[in-house]
Amino acid sequence: MTHEEILQGLYDHTLIGNAPEVKDLVNQGLADGLGPESMLYDALIPSLEEVGARFERGDYFVPEMLIAARAMQGALDILRPLLAETGAKPIGTYVMGTVKGDVHDIGKNLVNIMLEGAGFTVYDLGVNVAPEKFVEMINEHQPDIVGFSAFLTTTMPMFKANINALQKAGIRDAVIVMVGGAPVTQEYADAVGADGYAADASTAVRLAKDLIEKRRSAVAV
Repeated sequence: MTHEEILQGLYDHTLIGNAPEVKDLVNQGLADGLGPESMLYDALIPSLEEVGARFERGDYFVPEMLIAARAMQGALDILRPLLAETGAKPIGTYVMGTVKGDVHDIGKNLVNIMLEGAGFTVYDLGVNVAPEKFVEMINEHQPDIVGFSAFLTTTMPMFKANINALQKAGIRDAVIVMVGGAPVTQEYADAVGADGYAADASTAVRLAKDLIEKRRSAVAV
């Protein structure tokens, strides 16, 4: 196979979530001297962006997104250490967790994979994460963004508790706060003082990039 054929195959098979084939093609690409950055930026990321676009148009639903994301995850598991060696600079750093009292993680995991696929370094704190843990991990990893996920209306008030904890620790202004989850709305995100809200994974990635760009250009001025 030519390098072009491998890249096209990676794009096509990620799109339909054929994880074994994606892994095989990544390994074949590496054996043939195809660079890890090329596979990521010329095939895998464009494919995942197309998955996001299809989801937004209503052609894809959560199951299709999940299997495509899992195929991407398999490729990333192989490529991540190699990308680190090449010194590929991540777009940004993201700390993510499901809030205290909530153990739902499918949505969070999907966003994490999409973020990683787009070139973010992601630290996943898991589920049922206390405000103190978020504070501790933000201090440790110095992320650009922290993401709070809630699936239940009863755990959504933890967004405000988390933001209060960041304020108390003196780090609220040091990090962008994004929130999301099935019952969450833009109005609710605004009310608790979050910087961003996304209804789905592909929007979350786009918004994360926009928010980081805005912040960096504001600092540069």
